Amino acid sequence: MKTFTDDSRNAITITPVDAKGLKAWLKGAPVRDRAWLKTLGFGAEPGKFAFLPPAGRRQAKVLVGADLQRDPIWAIAGLAGALPEGRYRIDAQLAPEAATQLALGWALGAYAFTRYKKANRGFATLVWPGNADRREVERLAQAVFLARDLINTPAEDLGPPELAAEAQRVAKQFDARCTVISGDDLLKKNYPTVHAVGRASSRPPCLIDRSWGDSKAPKVTLVGKGVCFDTGGLDLKSAGNMLQMKKDMGGAGVVLGLASALMSARAPIRLRVLIPAVENSVSANAIRPRDIVRTRSGKTVEIGNTDAEGRLILCDALAEADSEKPALLIDCATLTGAARVALGPEVQALFCNDDRLADAILRASVDVADPIWRLPLWKPYRRMIDSKIADFNNVADGPYAGSIIGALYLAEFVSESTPWAHLDIFASNARAQPGRPEGGEATGLRALYRAVRQRFG
Repeated sequence: MKTFTDDSRNAITITPVDAKGLKAWLKGAPVRDRAWLKTLGFGAEPGKFAFLPPAGRRQAKVLVGADLQRDPIWAIAGLAGALPEGRYRIDAQLAPEAATQLALGWALGAYAFTRYKKANRGFATLVWPGNADRREVERLAQAVFLARDLINTPAEDLGPPELAAEAQRVAKQFDARCTVISGDDLLKKNYPTVHAVGRASSRPPCLIDRSWGDSKAPKVTLVGKGVCFDTGGLDLKSAGNMLQMKKDMGGAGVVLGLASALMSARAPIRLRVLIPAVENSVSANAIRPRDIVRTRSGKTVEIGNTDAEGRLILCDALAEADSEKPALLIDCATLTGAARVALGPEVQALFCNDDRLADAILRASVDVADPIWRLPLWKPYRRMIDSKIADFNNVADGPYAGSIIGALYLAEFVSESTPWAHLDIFASNARAQPGRPEGGEATGLRALYRAVRQRFG
């Protein structure tokens, strides 16, 4: 990767220190350095850094406020874009896991979305930390960048056909098989809710189906919500709420990135990826409130709100995924605003029908600093989506428990015997943080990657 090098010649040293470590460092520092840091007001605050100018034969140095034991991935991630361009090396002894996480954080901080506007400057280059797993850093960084790029791309350039083309490109890279069912063929192949939601757009809806790996290996199926733009349909969103809707395919972006990482690692699984891709548009043939749609499973759904379209397209994909009885089924979707009300934009909501699986995902999220919190599949709330004229409604009869209601709807299409995890994700950084620029983000990807690798070896 361009942001790393093996050439340590003339590399400027970065020394991480926390507040306690700074006091110890100052005791042995030259008077000029102590005076310089006092002038700068440097107190080893997290993420803050100070250049120490060269003196005599000594090169310039950088002190950075960081606790690499507590936060190896994000502690210095902001430096890739904050330091002047040039070569730098870390002055710290790190165990392999910490070295890998630190390098990954640096890589994720060296991201810029440049499709429409050139970057103002380049990034600093880090000498590869000793003990770092370089291939793991590269595959995870590339997976996250893939998801970020897709989520950041506006719908004009990323509709269902373009999303399908990207899935096919990645499939070719890893010798995976990829088929696309498009337009009215969705009806012939029995994906009626995908067709119903996407038929109003001038760009036809599609179902992307990709498979990879040994057919005898444990089956892992990933499903991603691919709403390339969501107007809300006839239940039209306000102008302000529509501004973020290019990211409503964030679940698809995360799933494609996750799949690429698992294939790159040659995980011992049979991987299948299902992405229903649509635009939820307004036209004469748009799906209407109170319409009833018969889903792939045969169950009927009354449309209480056309803006609850994500669960409609996902239910057909989940029904198909469940029919194979996979060893693990995961779906990712920017499904509800209620999840953000409950947990904010930085913590992703997990719903799961298997306690062991949920615990593994939550442990992985802590290990890799990719925050996830479990919410309940509270079955008594299922009554809220009862319908008098269909098997159920796609929305509740009241304003409560929106994220749980969305998950309970999806649960109707997954067997209780199938280990299933549903992530209601934000797919974006609402504010810039070290290693996490504002805009599209692969929320949940690294945690899921860790959990899948640990589960299947």
